[in-house]
Amino acid sequence: MNFARKCNEIRQLILKTIGTLGVGHIGGSLSIVELLVVLYEKHMNIDPKDPNMARRDRLIVSKGHSGPAIYSILCSKGFFPEDWLLTLNKPGTNLPSHCDMNKTPGIDMTTGSLGQGFSCAMGAAKASKIKNDGAIIYTIIGDGESQEGQIWEAAMFAAQQNLDNVIAFTDYNKMQLDGPIKEICNIEPLTDKWHAFGWNVLVIKDGHDCAEIDAAINLAKFSDKPTMIILNTIKGKGISFAEKAGAGNHSMQVTPEMMAQGLAELRGEA
Repeated sequence: MNFARKCNEIRQLILKTIGTLGVGHIGGSLSIVELLVVLYEKHMNIDPKDPNMARRDRLIVSKGHSGPAIYSILCSKGFFPEDWLLTLNKPGTNLPSHCDMNKTPGIDMTTGSLGQGFSCAMGAAKASKIKNDGAIIYTIIGDGESQEGQIWEAAMFAAQQNLDNVIAFTDYNKMQLDGPIKEICNIEPLTDKWHAFGWNVLVIKDGHDCAEIDAAINLAKFSDKPTMIILNTIKGKGISFAEKAGAGNHSMQVTPEMMAQGLAELRGEA
């Protein structure tokens, strides 16, 4: 698997998806591309032909505003045709702005209200333990989302219940809707917090390094605790106008001209 090529492909799909609509959550979608590629191409036990397969691994993306990234990777895996991407958040779509498990094949939990998806992931992990089905529950939270009390309630539960089948990720791009995390409600020391809540913690210096992500997931599978992998990422990674916008890329306008520029960059034409 050529991870770099696949990540570029997914970024192009994200840009086309949002650019066709003209506006969308581009920043937090682009920041988790490498993570999604490593999970879906290397680690997750799933079957696009049978999205509800028993004993499958789950990915619950609690930071639900990154829907365009999830849709792009699911499309690339064959869960649904590519023309669906061009219907993002339009009337009658199967791809609403925030992921809906009742509309989109491959979505394991409806998310969007920050903090709630993480709790659902812990519930799924507990259910998997009861059934002894061997599933791994992967879940992604945002750094702004980590200000939610519900995150820490779920974290306590996971440690107390010995949910070692949970591998979680924090998309630590250090930006939220209103600006830099540290200026709004600083979540540091983040590593110490997760240790204090009884989790195994791994930190990836470059959250866009697929090899580092892969290695961390492999380590997490051998932990006897739930694992939090903290990814230091860049919001809007890979497209110059998105990176330059900073916190303004949480949800931003993408004109046809901007889409063309971004695709040219990704194709090495600019």
